[in-house]
Amino acid sequence: MRVAVLCGGESSERDVSRSSGWAVARALAGRGHDVALIDPAAEQPVLADHVPAGDAVVPVPTEPPAAADRGMLRQRMYAALTGGPVLEQLRRADRVFIALHGGWGEDGHVQALLELAGIPFTGAGHDVCAVAWHKGRCQAVLEAAGIPVPARVLYNPAEHREPPVGVKQLLAGGPVVVKPVADGSSVAVRKVDSADALPSEGELLVEPFLGGREFTVAVIGATTLPVVEIELTTAVFDYAAKYQPGAVREICPADIPGHLAERLQDLAVRAHQALGFGTTYSRADFRCDDAGTPYCLEVNALPGLTRGSLVPVAAAGAGITYDELVERLLTA
Repeated sequence: MRVAVLCGGESSERDVSRSSGWAVARALAGRGHDVALIDPAAEQPVLADHVPAGDAVVPVPTEPPAAADRGMLRQRMYAALTGGPVLEQLRRADRVFIALHGGWGEDGHVQALLELAGIPFTGAGHDVCAVAWHKGRCQAVLEAAGIPVPARVLYNPAEHREPPVGVKQLLAGGPVVVKPVADGSSVAVRKVDSADALPSEGELLVEPFLGGREFTVAVIGATTLPVVEIELTTAVFDYAAKYQPGAVREICPADIPGHLAERLQDLAVRAHQALGFGTTYSRADFRCDDAGTPYCLEVNALPGLTRGSLVPVAAAGAGITYDELVERLLTA
């Protein structure tokens, strides 16, 4: 197949996505596909017209890109995807492999543009991505489907002189986790013990800090991969912990009783179906409370695909090589 791999983009996960894109492109090239690698937000968007097979790794920096660059990156990305040589390359492809993470790549923008242009692509459609990307909407859908999610309050500091009653009530019960309501790779996730320590900007989701173990489950179509436990050395699974070697232990298959593994896999499939992922793929993240009860924190529409990312780790636990996984996602 002629495959165009989209990576990079304009989000806070730009560097992660470039690493994913190179890994995906080289895996596909190694399986005989004709692969072009494109970063639509780069000054020179075509990174490689024909990607060679190989195992070279693009490292992820310790900090996400500066927010000040986002406007420029969005301008480049919009121009590249709506006309000119990049759009022509995408039209010539048999399939576009979306290795974008976060921002326009995961919130449905890119998917909508490709749908309008009639270009086939991997992963879910724009509507599913839009719901999954917004943590408040995603948890509302999951809750309506009977999937346990944490108590939560959406809060925009710009609209309130002080935290609303719901946030104060959560803080009265102990520490809370505060995260942007629409962002990924655990960017700006923090554990907070008092109202004074709450962030002062952005639309936020506030939920109780759950003191138990953390797990993730990948789903491809109706198939679940083995449960991965994320053993943290930090209070929360933030950006630095997620992408720097040695910051966490990722144990697959997780060393847990069979009934808990089955419970987590069942919840992941139900979440996948409730959000409308269908035959495509997703990754559901869970954290347990002190009693060991799991709660679904979020569902990722385009999870990381670096060779050390959680979905490839789960695939390896099932005896699936990285190259085999990428091939399966190409046709899912």
